Amino acid sequence: MKIAYISTYPPRECGLATFNQNLVNALGLNQSYNADKSFIVAMNESDDLNEHAYPNEVKFVIRQQNQQDYIEAADFINNSEIDTCIIEHEFGIYGGNSGVFLLSLINRLKKPFITILHTVLKDPNFMQQTIIKEIALKSSKIVVMSKKAVMFLNSIYLIPSSQIKLIEHGVPDLEPILNNDIAKSDLFKDRKVLFTFGLISRNKGLETVIKALPNIVAQHPDVLYVILGNTHPGVVKHNGEEYRDSLKLLAQDLGVEKNIAFVNKFVSEEELHQYLTACAVYITPYLNEAQITSGTLSYAVGAGSAVVSTPYWHAQELLANNRGKLFDFKNDAQLATIVNDLLNDQDAYNLLRKNAYNYGLKLRWPAIGSVYLEVLNEALTAGEKPARNIPPIIDVDAMPSLNLSHVSLLTDDTGIIQHAKFGIPNLKEGYCIDDNARALILTLLAYDQNKNQTSLKLMPIYLSFIQYLQREDGNFRNFLSYNRNYLDEVGSEDSFGRTIWSLGYLIYAGPNNSYREFGKELFSNAVPHFNNLKYLRAIANTIIGISYYLNAHPGDELLVKEINRLSKKLTNAYSSNKDGDWHWFEEMLTYDNAILPLALLSHYEVTGNKESYKTAMEAIAFLDSFSFENGYLNPVGNAGWMKKQGKNPIYDQQALETMAMVLLYSKTFAITKDDQYLSKMQISYEWFLGKNSLHIPLYDYETHGCADGLQFNSVNRNQGAESTLAYFISHLTVLQAAEIEYGNLVTPLVDAETTHK
Repeated sequence: MKIAYISTYPPRECGLATFNQNLVNALGLNQSYNADKSFIVAMNESDDLNEHAYPNEVKFVIRQQNQQDYIEAADFINNSEIDTCIIEHEFGIYGGNSGVFLLSLINRLKKPFITILHTVLKDPNFMQQTIIKEIALKSSKIVVMSKKAVMFLNSIYLIPSSQIKLIEHGVPDLEPILNNDIAKSDLFKDRKVLFTFGLISRNKGLETVIKALPNIVAQHPDVLYVILGNTHPGVVKHNGEEYRDSLKLLAQDLGVEKNIAFVNKFVSEEELHQYLTACAVYITPYLNEAQITSGTLSYAVGAGSAVVSTPYWHAQELLANNRGKLFDFKNDAQLATIVNDLLNDQDAYNLLRKNAYNYGLKLRWPAIGSVYLEVLNEALTAGEKPARNIPPIIDVDAMPSLNLSHVSLLTDDTGIIQHAKFGIPNLKEGYCIDDNARALILTLLAYDQNKNQTSLKLMPIYLSFIQYLQREDGNFRNFLSYNRNYLDEVGSEDSFGRTIWSLGYLIYAGPNNSYREFGKELFSNAVPHFNNLKYLRAIANTIIGISYYLNAHPGDELLVKEINRLSKKLTNAYSSNKDGDWHWFEEMLTYDNAILPLALLSHYEVTGNKESYKTAMEAIAFLDSFSFENGYLNPVGNAGWMKKQGKNPIYDQQALETMAMVLLYSKTFAITKDDQYLSKMQISYEWFLGKNSLHIPLYDYETHGCADGLQFNSVNRNQGAESTLAYFISHLTVLQAAEIEYGNLVTPLVDAETTHK
């Protein structure tokens, strides 16, 4: 078996690197393991690839904050002779928000892999929970090191027990040393040593032990508390040695400065084992329970130390059955009593060490390595699944049930609120006609497909808002404050065009004559302003609105003339800017780009104009050429836009851009009946569900809102109207296409009042 290990690795100084090296060595003891063809993919904390002098087994180095490295690492593994992979997971060693860049690797990886979770959080944030769920979905097996971790994965992350394997933390395969150099050193000689090791930071609670020293020293003057380890690099970077110095001052204030010693270095496992077997009592005084795994605690038990610890999660399990003693968090008096009792009662002390030593025998790396090998063999077997029937391009059953509860939450009796802070309406930002126009389209789509009464209740609110913002001359304002004061005299051309689109669609798909006639009145009042439109996206939105109008009233010669005139502006812009490989309407792709060819296809659909069709198809091919790299949608990002002869900036990606792509490919498929466009529509929609460059869903299954954008290392967790409406319009568009293509496959709409997860 040939294995790729993805983790930190020595000479980088961290517990995960040591664990990974031990695992490599443990598996190397098995004859079925091809050590010469296995390799390490090492995580580097900086962009300096020469920062660490990695050994030969490291064949690829990932710079933590360079997302492209993760993609290239996956390709490197895929093209190697590797059979399977082991990924060590700790949020802090991978790049992006909460280590999200790791998902770029695992979603590209074609080899089966298992993931070892070194941290399982009880109260994860959205990103942390989403990342762990995605890792579990892709992994053949999730390995954790405590029963508490299994429980958390079951109850919080909803990962089934069948997906999880409990393998305790391995410990060195070392026996007590008869001639221990550390025990004979000047530091340890003739002293009863209390010992703590690991990277030093405030959450380690070392001050609790120092505060206990006066009571311990009173009975045992020869006690020495040895703290072995460097200060955590992050602490040094921001605060220097402030914490270590504060501990020294505390010891001086308590009069125990001669009973404490700092050994400020990172030691090998062999030297650490000497320290552990030379000390009298090993102490982990961590300050809170949220530690699911502690390598230092496992090492101490494996060495047969007398261990005293605060009751964090791992300690509760590992020190059960008299394998160690527990004291309450920050309780120095209780700690002093326990230590004194152990030092005074040799029989109790020896029994504690014996119990720890015997339990530690099953934790030694050769035994733990054999268990990992079994799990890896299962992963390989699971990877040899028979081919399944190819599902339809649109898998309706895999789509979330449609739930308008967040849309309803954002909506009051005036209209839909523009923005939200996370999932909570931000009333300070008020309303805009753009969002109410989109909301009208959404409710029309929902009612048309499902005759849902919730959408019917919301529909008149949005239509009334549009009517309230229409001026006497037929133009529209855009912004309204929460107290219903107009905030502008005339809205932007874009907001005008989007409103015309919604009114055209109302005229085409309104639930009854009353709605359709009201929409036609508002639409007709605005027609004189069509002639003043200058900007391409406003023109495109207006063309789409007119096309819906003409589907309902094909004989309206005035509007046929208007749509022809406006479409000519788009084709002229395309002809003026088309150049070599640049097949676009402007010298830059900015926002809502897919609306431009969508408008021309809408024009072709109602008039048969071949120039509009030809232009649209050329522009679509151009969009296709850079929008689907790596198998998912990468809409044009708004960080500088995409300039002529330039590259797609990718981030930040907006939901509105994705909605436009979904609508474009839906229309293209409807006209051409070419399945490639149905597939691209589905891929574009799946951007919302996590098939994107970060592999994180923007649709929130708990709130039923949609994140406001995809950033280079995270998602914008605000769930405003624009993004949420963009998701639901896309969702309904896909369902509509599925119903046309496959028949009545549409899942029922869940009412806004219904809680659905």
